[in-house]
Amino acid sequence: METTPAVQTFDLTRLYGDMVAVNQLNLVVNRADLFGFIGSNGAGKTTTLRILATFLAPSAGTARVMGHDVVKDADAVRHVIGYMPDFFGVYKDMEVTEYLDFFGACYKIPAKQREKTVNDVLELVGLTEKRGAIIGALSRGMQQRLGLARVLIHDPAVLLLDEPASGLDPRARIEMMAILQELQRLGKTIIISSHILSELQTLCNRVAIIEKGKLIYSGPVQGVRDQMAKGRVVWVKVSSDPDQATQILKSRPEVVEVSPVDGSLKVTLADHDTDHSIVAEVLVKGGARLLELREDELGLEEVFLRVTRGETQ
Repeated sequence: METTPAVQTFDLTRLYGDMVAVNQLNLVVNRADLFGFIGSNGAGKTTTLRILATFLAPSAGTARVMGHDVVKDADAVRHVIGYMPDFFGVYKDMEVTEYLDFFGACYKIPAKQREKTVNDVLELVGLTEKRGAIIGALSRGMQQRLGLARVLIHDPAVLLLDEPASGLDPRARIEMMAILQELQRLGKTIIISSHILSELQTLCNRVAIIEKGKLIYSGPVQGVRDQMAKGRVVWVKVSSDPDQATQILKSRPEVVEVSPVDGSLKVTLADHDTDHSIVAEVLVKGGARLLELREDELGLEEVFLRVTRGETQ
């Protein structure tokens, strides 16, 4: 089984004059990852994606895509990637099928195969009913789907998507994310940069956070939450005396802090690995009547705000 990463960067650096846009970036994206690339405006996300897409040369270091060096084997890289920038031009007077057929010809797909290929990618992105539509008449969301169909026309192994949900309404964003999940299920490796962190939290299996061109974190989504969280937090509601419940919990070494908030108790555990069922167990044994217990998940948006401010608690 092939274990070479889909994408790997080695001290990747890009300078614009004296400004360092990407600073010795070491990144590994595994095959079939749906990989979230997170950073504020100017953090270096777009520059990194453009280097991986062979549109920019690195100032130092290098990167490999499906085993091909982005500088030495640029042509090979272009055959295995599909790059969708945050803003891309479309030929608004063309029909949808004409547009995709044109790009199929650019990739030297034989004419006999192009019709089937075009139909297949339109079905994949949910645009089959719009195959004869004029592009300029399509909504922003449908034009984004068409842009995705265009980068899929040559069946690339790796998709580089720069803010693919930018400017979309909530329904169009949800539909776009569902398409990306289906593409991952089909075995595509997808790198997606986005500011819509709440969606990346459930969409991606791994993320990287960069700030001012430097990598701050790379790994599983849950891993960054665990790294940033001070300790596991659970919320408790009791029908008995809350002061009694507070004293029961404070007597336990696993509990760091108990504080009342809007009729519930916020319980902070000492270690993120502590099983929160211990809270229910000690309360019931202590005679408290438990109504509700739920874990407080640290969202990716909150993690991003903490880590990019250098805060860990």
